Amino acid sequence: MDIPSKYEPNTVENHWYDYWMQHKYFHSKPDEREPYTIIIPPPNVTGVLHMGHMLNNTLQDVLIRRARLLGKNACWVPGTDHASIATEAKVVAKLREQGIHKTDISRKEFLNHAWDWTHNYGGVILEQLKKLGCSCDWERTAFTMNDNMSDSVIKVFVDLFNKGLIYRGYRMVNWDPEAQTTLSDEEVVYEERQGLLYYIAYPIEGSEEKVTIATTRPETILGDTAICINPKDERYRHLRGKKVLVPICNRAIPIIEDEYVDLEFGTGCLKVTPAHDINDQALGEKHNLEVIDIFNADASLNSNGLHYEGKDRFLVRKEIAQELQEKGFLVKTENYINKVGTSERTKAVIEPRLSDQWFLKMEELVKPALHAVLETGEVKFFPKKFENLYRNWMENIRDWNISRQLWWGQQIPAYYFGSGQNDFVVAENIDDALKLGREKSNNPNLNKADLRQDEDVVDTWFSSWLWPMTVFNGILEPNNTDIKYYYPTSDLVTAPDIIFFWVARMIISGYEYRKEPPFKNVYFTGIVRDKQRRKMSKSLGNSPDALKLIEEYGADGVRVGLLLSSAAGNDLLFDESLCQQGKNFSNKIWNAFRLVKGWDVSDDLSQPEASKLGIAWYTAKFNQTLSEIENHFGKYRISDALMATYKLVWDDFCSWFLEISKPAYQQPVDKVTFDSIIHLFEQNLKLLHPFMPFLSEEIWQRIADRNPQQALIIAEWPKMEEEINQGLINGFDFASEVISGIRTIRKEKNIPKKEALELSVLNQEKVSHVWDVVIEKLANVSTVSYVDYGLEGALTFRVKSNEYFVPISGAIDIDAEIKKIQDELNYTKGFLQTVQKKLSNERFVNNAPEQVVAIEKKKAADAEAKIETLEKSLASLE
Repeated sequence: MDIPSKYEPNTVENHWYDYWMQHKYFHSKPDEREPYTIIIPPPNVTGVLHMGHMLNNTLQDVLIRRARLLGKNACWVPGTDHASIATEAKVVAKLREQGIHKTDISRKEFLNHAWDWTHNYGGVILEQLKKLGCSCDWERTAFTMNDNMSDSVIKVFVDLFNKGLIYRGYRMVNWDPEAQTTLSDEEVVYEERQGLLYYIAYPIEGSEEKVTIATTRPETILGDTAICINPKDERYRHLRGKKVLVPICNRAIPIIEDEYVDLEFGTGCLKVTPAHDINDQALGEKHNLEVIDIFNADASLNSNGLHYEGKDRFLVRKEIAQELQEKGFLVKTENYINKVGTSERTKAVIEPRLSDQWFLKMEELVKPALHAVLETGEVKFFPKKFENLYRNWMENIRDWNISRQLWWGQQIPAYYFGSGQNDFVVAENIDDALKLGREKSNNPNLNKADLRQDEDVVDTWFSSWLWPMTVFNGILEPNNTDIKYYYPTSDLVTAPDIIFFWVARMIISGYEYRKEPPFKNVYFTGIVRDKQRRKMSKSLGNSPDALKLIEEYGADGVRVGLLLSSAAGNDLLFDESLCQQGKNFSNKIWNAFRLVKGWDVSDDLSQPEASKLGIAWYTAKFNQTLSEIENHFGKYRISDALMATYKLVWDDFCSWFLEISKPAYQQPVDKVTFDSIIHLFEQNLKLLHPFMPFLSEEIWQRIADRNPQQALIIAEWPKMEEEINQGLINGFDFASEVISGIRTIRKEKNIPKKEALELSVLNQEKVSHVWDVVIEKLANVSTVSYVDYGLEGALTFRVKSNEYFVPISGAIDIDAEIKKIQDELNYTKGFLQTVQKKLSNERFVNNAPEQVVAIEKKKAADAEAKIETLEKSLASLE
């Protein structure tokens, strides 16, 4: 089989992915093997592949492919999330282009449009993941709006309601005026923004006196229903029991007293707007204040906004400030940095709003989930540092607002039969609702037409918190074969920014419905950032096109590039040059394969000692590295596992082992050596496969004719066949330093590689002579002789306490070499003086960290050894 001169990833990737799919290597069914299960963090159905997805799914694929090689029944379940807010926004925008407004059509018609959009445009990201090489069980692809998943969500809602954990309440919620829905606290992102603090004077009713308050939101004064002072504030004692007039609307409101007011903030007087601030709402309830809502759902002002009705809140802020100034109410403004809540999804500034919503009580539900992570270790976090973040949120958790004012999603299964506050029932379907409604209303004549289902849908996260169970239909059929075999799943790979949205809630629901966690380990990736440390996003335009990267560097190159600098839990500063490094690695391996397969093989040749030694050394080195890799995987240091593999293959295999073992130019290689090289190459490919699946499978299949049962994807992960021979490893390490020393002399003195050199050794380290054959081959040394004293007229170098002498006899310019060594000697002596001066400073030695002092002492020792070697070299030349 002809081997192309260049590795062509695009051709190779398509071929092998189709091959893997054709032979169903990704598909899993329960059997007698140990299961290894990963559930994909479902990307939004609206999404396209970005760098965060690339990193996250590469890590998952590495883990799943390694599990497959370890002989486990590997099952990676893919799927997408219906993403209520994002998808509804897409559909609304598409309808608007057609001249249709959401309110012009029925809910059923809108949902038909949403399903059409989902079928036409949704799920693109899953196809893109295939380009990355993701070995998901595509036959198990799930979608959070599929019938079984929606039915599961409804069943859980009803169950939690019947347990008294879901309730309906009139609360202050986070309102997204762009999406026109509520958000949970976790969906609000707080940003520091530069704004103004407005000082506004309120006239005291029946007096010429005024009281000044400070606010960042002057547009809300039209909703003020009190001014609050601290009863301990002597400045305002005379205002007790009085009223003030709200500027512009001239409405009289009371002055109330409460210790909640901060004496030090602003003027010490607080305007109270119960409809638009959660703290003001609490004051309003405590003091029985009127509630005046001034905003429409889109955050424009309503009729309570007087002549500002219909205008956007931020426009009104400017205009009302102008009016206040013109009418003498605005005392002054000051620059002020404020933390502003924004929508995680639409980026709109959140508006606190009073509304009837559905909530889930969390206080009792979280206890098993807290216990599992922080006490028993049933769920382990990698890195462990995220446990504190988890603890802080779980111990301070608030009830979860689970209703959203949207149509795309699972409709809340509450059915109203009257106008009273409690005239509703919660049921899985309308038939059950009718039965419950007749009982609750004592009206046997109640019919389906009398029932009105709640318009809202549940929060998207209320469906995805069940994901580890619903992908195996574990809610509707809690004893089915799949859920009993695959659950709990093995590893979850996700970003830390959804630890609250998703990770914690999945653990909570797992204990509530299966009395065990949904997964055993959680591996938190970092956030992918650009070189300026900015999070990659479309809006900043700093996120490269993921598919273009794959096209340019190959999927394996991109995977390696991402992982090389992606330590667990630490942000990844993405640099496209890393992908080039990954591509270079692919080419290095490919060229090594071409080199080996290009050799003629002879059955008649005996095996050279250098080759025999090289094979023994590389086997030991492979076993040592395999042990390191296993350790890294056990601690979820995936990047470190790749780096260990990278160094083994690039440095040890390609740069050293093949050089030791390769035959002389245009000469054949002996069969014993060749077979050993092929075996070790195949062992390398097994280590590489999780990281570089396409390249490794391509070379594996080219090494020998294989049937589908012999594909690399289902081969056996390497095992340590013998104890690590540390002596061989140490011997080679020493020999490699000797070879490097000779190569340095060649380079510095411009001695051709073809010119054989002699080498004499003053063997103070008592190093074994066994490595001489390797030194002779790799450094082109004609003879290695052992001497009892230094050689005159020779260049020297040192490895530990051993001295090596290379006779030069006319090969170099003696005078030039003497000058060069003298210059280096003078520099080294100067450097030593600087270090010794530092070490003679008692203040430095006594106060500097012990490690720092040790480093300086090592510098001095190294400099002294170098000076000794240089002086001997100089003496021999002179």
